[in-house]
Amino acid sequence: MTKTENLKTKYENEVKKAMKEKFGYKNDLQVPKLVKIVLNMGVGEASHNSKIAETIEGQLTKIAGQKCVVTKAKKSIASYKLREGMPVGAMATLRGERMYDFLQKLICVVFPRIRDFRGISAKAFDGRGNYTLGLKEQALFPEITYEEVDLVKGMNVSIITTAETDDEARELLKLLGMPFKGMNK
Repeated sequence: MTKTENLKTKYENEVKKAMKEKFGYKNDLQVPKLVKIVLNMGVGEASHNSKIAETIEGQLTKIAGQKCVVTKAKKSIASYKLREGMPVGAMATLRGERMYDFLQKLICVVFPRIRDFRGISAKAFDGRGNYTLGLKEQALFPEITYEEVDLVKGMNVSIITTAETDDEARELLKLLGMPFKGMNK
């Protein structure tokens, strides 16, 4: 993949053809595609400190490239001193061009920044063709500087596809460049 080529054109030019050959799809519309990517940061301490909630919201907005939504507690839990409506995290849903740009940034920039990175698990599929991975810190993204990070928090990245099975989704993500452990290119 060249620098000027993005993942959307790679999908249209290469991945669709390879998926049709491997799985025997008769129609282009049968070929699985990416629907959305959901970024989620849960911060339990945010319920007691509104500054943490604002910081996490700002950082996730920078990472996603769009405004994120602050998630609030759905019900009160007395043992955690949590009341209904208190902030507990932030999330952003990426679609279209932003989704492909984020996935390319994840593959080309974030994964190489992880220390002792050997690939991601090929088993984190949910049975319906969706993939979720966890990142241990938000400072892996180039938009976040280490000076900004006062609280290291992880995040979940869920990749939602139209694939019917995990094998189809795994092949789709592998062809797009996801570095799965133990799988040959």
